[in-house]
Amino acid sequence: MAPTFKLQCHFILICLMALRGESRYLELREAVDHDPFLLFSANLKRELPGEQLYRRAMRCLDMLSLQGQFTFTADRPQLHCAAFFIAEPEEFITIHYELVSIDCESGDFLKVFDGWILKGEKFPSSQDHPLPMTERYIDFCESGLSRRSIRSSQNVAMIFFRVHEPGNGFTLTIKTDPNLFPCNVISQTPNGRFTLVVAHKHRNCSFSIIYPVVIKISDLTLGHLNGLQLK
Repeated sequence: MAPTFKLQCHFILICLMALRGESRYLELREAVDHDPFLLFSANLKRELPGEQLYRRAMRCLDMLSLQGQFTFTADRPQLHCAAFFIAEPEEFITIHYELVSIDCESGDFLKVFDGWILKGEKFPSSQDHPLPMTERYIDFCESGLSRRSIRSSQNVAMIFFRVHEPGNGFTLTIKTDPNLFPCNVISQTPNGRFTLVVAHKHRNCSFSIIYPVVIKISDLTLGHLNGLQLK
């Protein structure tokens, strides 16, 4: 094979590999536009630049597993909207109001819930969560910007919002912080291994999985201080 032809073949191969990687990114982005649960994809996370603040528009119904800045702008009255946030099991979520332009007197609202509500069920449940139910809701129309940052008690949080006037909306920045002793967790993936340790606290903890899975408990220790170990 002539050196010139061989060099051309290598160049074409490199171009095809680059285009394949870009097309994979576009396929994932287009798929996410139709199914927000695909934001759990680890491949998508790896393809996003780690050092830049990720920014994108927020939809009326959205699922977000990335740190970044998200802006919702109503193009028509949006009356029943929610966005679900999920981090790694060992992380807290902080929601920071950057800009809010809604009309509370006309019926708009923006509420943060410490946890998730799915099909009427609350995660974590009232029995497992450290806060009473009344304190898990933070209403922007009541607190305003006096409480610009809200941190979750576990690796999930969500917002409910209603915006009547087109052009109104809000911008939020989502960040995560390490949680050394996660107690209540919702898993991002349908497989893997997780260790839950309750450090010197008398409280209920839960590990929730929203996928149909097979669960294997490989090690269980109860009442360690009293010498009771069950494996």
